[in-house]
Amino acid sequence: MIDHDPTDLVRRSYDAISYHYRRDDDDAGPYGPWIADLLARVPAGGAVLDVGCGCGVPVARALNAAGRRVTGVDLSAEQVRRARTLMPAATFLHADATEVDFPSTAFDAVISLYALIHMPLRSQPALLARIATWLRPGGWLLAVTGHDAWTGVEQDWLGSGQPMWWSQADAATYRSWIAAAGLVVESERFVPEGSSGHALFWARRPDHGKDGRLALDANANAEVIPTGVPDGRPGRRATRG
Repeated sequence: MIDHDPTDLVRRSYDAISYHYRRDDDDAGPYGPWIADLLARVPAGGAVLDVGCGCGVPVARALNAAGRRVTGVDLSAEQVRRARTLMPAATFLHADATEVDFPSTAFDAVISLYALIHMPLRSQPALLARIATWLRPGGWLLAVTGHDAWTGVEQDWLGSGQPMWWSQADAATYRSWIAAAGLVVESERFVPEGSSGHALFWARRPDHGKDGRLALDANANAEVIPTGVPDGRPGRRATRG
């Protein structure tokens, strides 16, 4: 149990561990294939919003270098300071993603990798609903969310000496929230981490379907990659991001 605002805990911890978490010259690592898939979906010059962008490495850096127009939002002032220094051609906002707003149909894609899980659970469905309005018809959402429901604190995250807080639903709940926002879930994959993991969703704003029936039918038929935990045993919760 924590005796202070958990959002402020996340903010202060990322300020403190920014360089411990990600160096300026880190490579894309496991993010590489996701970035490549996103670049294949977003045309040159397309607008991309990164919700929970951190210092911009590696996602915003790669998108910016590939000629996409990047806007990033992050809770941590230190992360945003670094992102602005590393990628001056992009736009980075120091803001709480659950409170920020953008014009309707402003982006060709919105990405949120390991960020929703650091936001209050009650705020996440509303944010996903707003994200859906920010996407242009045919635009993409790429999100890495929780796979198992859990809310709590790890006191010495990544050996940094700093606490970190999570609040996440399970994959089925995230899938239902994304669909309720009016997006078509194209695929859902399990991203392993240790003996547990996260869920990765690709979802799309429909181009048509006035009564929403097309989106509902497509969500029912989306590709789902089976989960599975190594050795079939429950393991330590996944806390990346």
